[in-house]
This record gives sequence, structure tokens and C-alpha cells, in this order.
Amino acid sequence: MKMNIKAKITFGVGMLFFLIVLLAAVSGWYVNQLKRDTNNILVANYNTLQYANNMLTVLDELDTDPVAVNLFKENLDKQSRNMTEIGERDATQLILQHLQALEQKPDDPVLIAAIRTDITELMRLNMGAIERKSDIADDTAHRAIVIISITGALCFLIAFVLLVNLPSSIADPITELSASIKEIANQNYKKRVFFSGHREFGELAQSFNTMAEKLEEYADSKLDKLLKSKKRIDTLIERMHDPVIGTDEDEVILFANEQACKVTGMKNEELIGRSIRDLVLHNDLLRDVYLDWNRSVDAIPGTKTLKIYADGKESYFEKELVNINIVPTGEEGEQFIGRVILLKNITAFKEMDLAKTNFIGTVSHEFKTPIASIKLGIQLLENKQVGELNEEQNGLVLGIKDDLQRLLDITGELLNMAQVESGAIQMNVASTEVRPIVEYAVEANRAAMDQRHIQVVVDIDEPTAEVQADSEKTAWVLTNLLSNALRYSHDESRVYIHVYSKEDKIWFAVRDTGQGILPEYMDKIFHRYFRVPGSKKEGTGLGLSISKEFIEAQGGTITVESEYGVGSVFSFCLKKS
Repeated sequence: MKMNIKAKITFGVGMLFFLIVLLAAVSGWYVNQLKRDTNNILVANYNTLQYANNMLTVLDELDTDPVAVNLFKENLDKQSRNMTEIGERDATQLILQHLQALEQKPDDPVLIAAIRTDITELMRLNMGAIERKSDIADDTAHRAIVIISITGALCFLIAFVLLVNLPSSIADPITELSASIKEIANQNYKKRVFFSGHREFGELAQSFNTMAEKLEEYADSKLDKLLKSKKRIDTLIERMHDPVIGTDEDEVILFANEQACKVTGMKNEELIGRSIRDLVLHNDLLRDVYLDWNRSVDAIPGTKTLKIYADGKESYFEKELVNINIVPTGEEGEQFIGRVILLKNITAFKEMDLAKTNFIGTVSHEFKTPIASIKLGIQLLENKQVGELNEEQNGLVLGIKDDLQRLLDITGELLNMAQVESGAIQMNVASTEVRPIVEYAVEANRAAMDQRHIQVVVDIDEPTAEVQADSEKTAWVLTNLLSNALRYSHDESRVYIHVYSKEDKIWFAVRDTGQGILPEYMDKIFHRYFRVPGSKKEGTGLGLSISKEFIEAQGGTITVESEYGVGSVFSFCLKKS
């Protein structure tokens, strides 16, 4: 019965574990035996020899030194408690008897000689015992060496067999299978593998061969379809009305449709196979595309408007660079394989946008004359020299006056937006004092402040005396921000204007204590015509958009921070003088 891979590994590791435990057990048992034999020598016989030697040392001084008598008796007493050999008790008893007789006759040399003989006999008995026990320990050590050597050799032999056979039985089929998989990855679908004597690898080889056969069949059957699909894609790209250029990962042009050839002024054969880096030296359009070419393959695709002379007129194209990334089969990370340049013709939209801008500018300008006439008429009606108005008529005049002012504001914003969109906006940037700009904005909103009893707190830091700005446009922006802050603040509250210096910039910040802006609307607040949904405040939705255009035209930046339920802070910065 053939073992599977899991059983082989389990058997091999288990066998090694068993051998290690067996070797440790045998070694431990014999070491314990040696320890026991040597302890018998040390504890019993060695101590007796030590006691006998101490007694011999003081034997000749027994008749003259009382301390020697005590030391002799002390060692004799210890020996009486350490008798482990045959005959040792009799010899110890003789020493005791002769010692007692010597105490009666201290000067008797015969008794001293007898005691010395008894002690010598005691030492002989223990020396014989030590020699005998040493022989036993030697036998135990010899047996331990033989048994441990045999067990170790057996463990080594079994471990060597496992080391030679187990890894190869697992690694060799895996190595062969890996090489075959690489062949398949290189589209060599005729590769086959065969494993004999391996149940799992045999099943794996059968599955692999089946997969290879299917891949071979698929490749043969799908090649014609792939060619047809490529033809369809080529035809689709060629028939597109917008220019399309495709490159590989090395920036070599792979395809360019007819529209791309028209706008570049180059033939198809002059583009295909050429590096775009070489063509930018002689082609303005490709140079403009390449200047905005993001070298990082992980970059987020972007769009940009290009102005090109094509089809006998100025045309506008929206450029988009699209990175092509794929995940190769069997891998996890993306691989960059090229880019596609899309030039979407937006000339018609540009023309309509320009017509819309001209229309708005014309209509807004024409509105000024009748609005001025209406304003003059209202002023005449308010003049008491012309005639007194009753309360109802005064109310109507006041309503007409408010509507007229709102119409003037809308007309002004539309005119400003028309200037921004047409590019006719003119900026007169010069060194300007900060304080007059702030004072103008405050005075322009004085009526709203007094009507709603809102206090405007102005804080201008000392080092911010002058700024590089168009004073008229900047004052308009600050007035608009302050007007919005007053509009969305509660009655009898406060609005704060803070002007401060940071690095080489002067910052103007307007903070209100109104409701604030929800986070989902923060990125749209500067869009044209955008108004926060549900807002009951009047406005065209153009003020913040125009403010953004005015500030950015001066090289500045405008930002907003808001916490819903607490208030908002609108800030813009300009260069310090």
C-alpha cells in the first residue's frame, strides 16, 4: 500500500521524534546508573576512609592531648553510623573496645598498636569495596557506551534514510511540475508531466495534462477569432471621429487613426513604430501632449483642453491620457503596458459656450439702461417735493426698490461672469493698502448690519499694511464674502474679519456663526450657480464662483472651512507687498 505525502511526512517526523525520545531515555537511564554507582563509592567508602585517616592522625597523641581524644571519638562515632561493608562492623567494634582499654591504660603501647591494626583493617575493607564498586561502575559505563552507540547509530541511519528519500520524493515532482508550468506560461501547450509511484502527484499530473490539452486546443481554436477581434478593434479605432493615439510601455506609437493623422499633419507610416519622444522635436501638437505626459505609470489620468488649427479653422480638443494597466494571469500586482491619447473634439461646445457668454454679457449690459431709468423713477417718487405718498404707496416703492437692488446685483454678477468666461477680465495689480479694502467692504454692508443688529469685528495684524492686489476686485470679493456671512448669520450675532500675514502671503478671513455647510457640499461651494439645497436665502449662486476667479487671476487662493451647526470661515490670500 502506497503512502500519500501527508502520511510520509507524518511518519518521517514521528519516527525522528520517537528516535530522539528513545536515545534520550536510554542515555538518561545509564547516566542515572553511573550516578548511583559512583554515589555508593563517595557516600559510603570514601567517608569511612576519611574517618579512618583522621583517627590515625591523632592516634599517637591520645595519651598527651585531650583534644586528640575528642577528635578520635568524634570520627569513631561517625564511622559507627556509616558501616556498609561486610566485616566493617566487627572492625569498628574492635577499635571501640581497644579505645576503652586504652583509656584505662594510657601508656600501653600494645593497645595503641592494636588500634592501629584495627584502623588499617577498616581501611582495607573499604579500599576493597571501592575497587569492587569501581569495576561495577566501569561495567555500567561500558554497557552505556555500547548501548548508546548502537541506539545513536540506529537513529542516525534511520534519519539519514529519511533525509535522503523524503525531501526528494516531495521536492523532485514539485520541481518538475514548476518547470512544466513555466513552459505552459510561455505558451508551450504541448508540455506534459508524468509521475510514477506518487498518488497525489499522479492525480496532479493528470489534471495538469488535461489543462494543457485544453489550453492547446483553445489556443488552436481561438487564434482565428483573436485575429478577427483585433481587426474589429482596429476598424473601430480608425472610424472614430476623435483622434486616438496608442503607445506601449516604452512610449513607442502602436496605432493612430485617420483623425490623429489629420490633426498632427503626419502620415500613418510616419507615426507607427516611432517613439513619441523623437516626434515631439518636430511636431507642436505631440510636443504639447508630451509636455503634460505624466511619467508615472500609476498616475491618475487627467484631461486638458488644447487649441489646434484643424480642418481649416481653430478647433478645441479635450486631451485625456489613459494609462493601460493589466494584472497578468497568476499574479497580484498590476503591470503597465502602455497609454492611449484621446483628443475629444469640443469645438462645437466651445462655440456654444462663447455664444452663451456673449449673450449673457449683451443682455446684462442692455439691462443697465432700463434699470437706471427705473431707479431714477423711484428716486422721484421718494422725493417729497414731487408729492406725498401714502403708507401703502411707500410700501410698494420700498418693495420695488429692494427688487431693483437685487436685479442690479444679479446684473453685476452676470457681467462679471461674462468677463471671466470671455477672458476679457483686466487685473490692475499693484501695492495696495489693506485697511481701505476692509473698510469699503464693511461700509458696503452697513445697512444689512444695522438692520439685523449684527456686529462686525475687524482684526488687522500690524505687519499686514499693504498687499499686491487689484483693489477694486479684491474689495468686491471681500464685500461678497461679508455679505454672505451676514446673510447666513443669526440676528444680533457677530461676524469676524481677520487679516493676518503668513509666510509671504496676506490672508483675509471672514468667519460667521451661522448654520455652516454640510460636508457633502464643501467641494461644490465654488461651482457656478450652485446653492446649498434647502437654503431659503436669496442669491444667484455666482458670487463665490466669481470671487474664486478674481482671486486666482491675481495669483491667490480662496478656501472654505465649515463645521455644520457652528459656522463657516471663508479665506483668501494674496502676495505680500
